Amino acid sequence: MLSFVAQRIVKGVIVLFAIVVLNFFLIRLAPGDPAMVMAGEAGASDQMFVAQLREKFGLDRPLPEQLFRYVKGIASFDLGFSFRQQMPVAKLIMDRLPATLLLTMTAFAISLVFGILFGVLAARFAGTWADTAITILALVFYATPLFWIALMAILLFSVTMDWLPSFGYETIGAGYTGFAHVLDVGAHLIMPAATIGLFFMATYTRMTRASMLEVNRLDFVKTARAKGLRNSIIQRRHVLRNALLPVVTLAGVHSGTLIGGAVLTETVFAWPGIGRLMYEALLQRDYNLLLGVFVVCSAMVLIFNLITDLVYRMVDPRIEFAT
Repeated sequence: MLSFVAQRIVKGVIVLFAIVVLNFFLIRLAPGDPAMVMAGEAGASDQMFVAQLREKFGLDRPLPEQLFRYVKGIASFDLGFSFRQQMPVAKLIMDRLPATLLLTMTAFAISLVFGILFGVLAARFAGTWADTAITILALVFYATPLFWIALMAILLFSVTMDWLPSFGYETIGAGYTGFAHVLDVGAHLIMPAATIGLFFMATYTRMTRASMLEVNRLDFVKTARAKGLRNSIIQRRHVLRNALLPVVTLAGVHSGTLIGGAVLTETVFAWPGIGRLMYEALLQRDYNLLLGVFVVCSAMVLIFNLITDLVYRMVDPRIEFAT
């Protein structure tokens, strides 16, 4: 296991290096000049002022030199300096990352728990009205755009019923502390987490249902029934445990992409996470900040993929680590 983890870490570092280089050139190919953007915001159109800005932030240097300096900084865990925010990129990301992790991990837990639960129920009552209702709801949530669900949730639960706050991470100026602060953040978290969770819950529901129906037809399940085991024991110990493997695979992929995939939801709900930070950096042509967010998101994807491989062994001990 240690050899497997070490090999995956080495491969992950190589992949991350390739991502850093690729993103560096892709960002530079995008239209727009950060020096021109900053000059425009300052109300200056003097070419000398623009040249000074480019020199100050190293934008006047050749691309290979810019790439070398950037990769050298990444190797020393220095993500650079934000042109627009006038702050280190690492500090900006670390300030926003906890909010994103709270949102995405809550959404991930909601989608995984309820997705597996509804998938098991749909497989248990396959062909009945309950199976049809769960399948239709899963298709509706899967096909509905996230921004539409977010806007309808705000309109219904915030504007019409006034049950939940519509925007932000916490109530501004309330000064809550302790458990009151936890409740306040939790109230702001419900709608954005549910919005993201509904889409992935639909995916896990359909995957769990299909996988359980497939496992139910296998010979070892028929043998368990012939031995006289109760159906509840068969479904829990034999069918569900084997049916979870494809769900774990899909969940591992989603857990990493959720970190950088909450841009739309964070923008709609004004959630102060790195998804919204990425959107702001793109509008401001803040190269270093945008690249820093990409690096962090890529690293999180690689970490969660490694965790997924380790979880495989817990779900099915028959799987051995390749050396």
